[in-house]
Amino acid sequence: MAPDLNLLRMFLAVAETASFRAAADALGVTRSAVSQGIRRLEDGLGVALVQRSTRSVRLTEAGERLHRQVAAPLRTVDAALEDALDDGPPRGLLRVNVSSIAERFLSGPLVAGFAEAHPGITLDVTVSDDPIDLVAGGFDAGVRLGEVIEQDMVAVPLTGPQRQVAVAAPAYIDAHGAPAHPRELVRHRCIGWRPAPGVMPYRWEFSEHGRDFEVDVAAQVTTNDLRLMLRTALAGGGITFGLEENYRRWLQSGELVALLEDYLPPFDGFFLYYPSRHNQPPKLRALVEHVRRFRVAG
Repeated sequence: MAPDLNLLRMFLAVAETASFRAAADALGVTRSAVSQGIRRLEDGLGVALVQRSTRSVRLTEAGERLHRQVAAPLRTVDAALEDALDDGPPRGLLRVNVSSIAERFLSGPLVAGFAEAHPGITLDVTVSDDPIDLVAGGFDAGVRLGEVIEQDMVAVPLTGPQRQVAVAAPAYIDAHGAPAHPRELVRHRCIGWRPAPGVMPYRWEFSEHGRDFEVDVAAQVTTNDLRLMLRTALAGGGITFGLEENYRRWLQSGELVALLEDYLPPFDGFFLYYPSRHNQPPKLRALVEHVRRFRVAG
């Protein structure tokens, strides 16, 4: 069959939202139109692409193959068309997947400034620490620490080098003392982090004499909520661990104290990253330029 780009776009939306209703909302059409479009695509190909039930939508094996094959090329075509028709300010939906610890992006001013400068762009930010395939997930860009970004991506610095810190409230230190070495943490009450249920808690990472090592602190409190970690530490509930940038306000005020600093060297910071392609959509180009300006100004 001759390819119908609109039907492929419908299929891509269904594949990436796992929902006819969500796909319809994203495309600005009715659920019935999406259902009929997928049926026409299946009829033309002579193969089922989607398995439907009253509660869920998932791809068949043929659907998964088609999704893998068309996702990137179709976005390249759409970017080229958008660029060719670029006769005004950038516009459209821009989807970004951001790590929950990327404080510089999530703190508010960067996003507020971007929204003010580009009223035609709808910015959809998903905060997640799960491993992410930007193309398969339907995202235009992501924000992650440099060490986890694939080498085939284009990466634009969002921050300078970052550093982890172990922190506790003065009240906790007065009551329990401060560890002199990371291995002493096993004797302290610690507040740990895990990205999601069923995932092992994050092991605290240190360095001594140029050699990296980890400490399994067997945290008494573990959560996936950075705010709970912070609030528990501020209340004297124990020692917690995270990026210095996330705790800087309370370190400066004296409400938290940094510990074990000699064992925590800096490392590459956060980057805005996106797939390399010849035709970069104006909406993505606008975000890249905004991030560059924001970093210089900050």
